[in-house]
Amino acid sequence: MPSDTSLHYGFDSSLWQGRTDPEPDSERWHQKVQALTEGAAPGCALLGFACDAGVARNQGRIGAAEGPEAMRRALAPLAWHRRGPAYDAGDVRCEGDVMEEAQQALADRLAALLGEGHLPIVLGGGHEVAYASWSGLAQHLATSEETAPRVGIVNLDAHFDLRDPRHVRSSGTPFSQIANECEERGWAFHYACLGVSRAANTRALFGRADELGVLVREDREITASRLTNIEQDLAGFIHDCDHVYLTIDLDVLPAAEAPGVSAPAARGVALDLIEPLIEGIRDSDKLRLADLAELNPSHDIDNRTARAAARLVHLLTLNG
Repeated sequence: MPSDTSLHYGFDSSLWQGRTDPEPDSERWHQKVQALTEGAAPGCALLGFACDAGVARNQGRIGAAEGPEAMRRALAPLAWHRRGPAYDAGDVRCEGDVMEEAQQALADRLAALLGEGHLPIVLGGGHEVAYASWSGLAQHLATSEETAPRVGIVNLDAHFDLRDPRHVRSSGTPFSQIANECEERGWAFHYACLGVSRAANTRALFGRADELGVLVREDREITASRLTNIEQDLAGFIHDCDHVYLTIDLDVLPAAEAPGVSAPAARGVALDLIEPLIEGIRDSDKLRLADLAELNPSHDIDNRTARAAARLVHLLTLNG
């Protein structure tokens, strides 16, 4: 397959299908989402990142490039509770191994969406999307009067993704790449990784997280009895930031809830514990963009993972 990256602005109505209820005020997403047009009023903008080149480089199960389509199909029949508009902004699609070009295309598109006042929600794609998402936010903030914006990155993930990018850039390196770029820009690196599996991260990665001052909460720490403390820790982290970028690697969920991911979690953090953390971020008034990564439809069972992802998009955008 030839290497290529392209941006598709087309609105694929075939993905937005679902039941239509006769009662008033009973709309669903498929009835309300619109194609994004120039000059549209600010709203939630869904942008696909159809790429798993980073997963392939990281020796994971490929197939995440089909994640954006699966998320749209799962989101389409969900009940509509938003006040503001929601748009489908198309896809950045990577064919082959041109990951860096696809990341730059996504970053450019995100910077434009942010400049137009939208809340972008990126539908991945492998977790290499994180570097692209952050880069888009950085491009946008570079045009503002803020000289050293404090950008808080909250990653809900079983993995740190802090591997050394000098060897190979992949879905396992985005936050090391971001840390390096923050240093070059003179920006502080604020990173919280919640749901980390000690079994899935080496001592070197825990050491790197410690060196970078990462707020770490392991999967076994996030329990119902400790949730209030975790929420307070997260609120304190957000308080010290001007802007927040949320990235959700769906492998943070237990394999029983999210079997269709590139690297299923043996334990994970249940959806009912993840949702309150997302609500706190959403309601902070500092969330600037979010993405969801690693949905691999070819390994999903009964669309469980796609449905979980759609529920999280619904939750993220509920109060808009």
